[in-house]
Amino acid sequence: MGSTADKAKGMANEAAGKVKQGAGRMTGDRDLEAKGAAQELKGKSQKTIGKAKSAVKKAANL
Repeated sequence: MGSTADKAKGMANEAAGKVKQGAGRMTGDRDLEAKGAAQELKGKSQKTIGKAKSAVKKAANL
């Protein structure tokens, strides 16, 4: 997967995770809230991977 795709999927997962967390808090569903937190963390990780790939590509092109 390319760096742009990683960043896009990361942002989508991060946003979906935040929504799940909010829904879990509003309904008192701790399981949904935890799943949202995990998905948000996954999204942040994906974005970091995308940024790292971009940095490597940039450094390789120097």
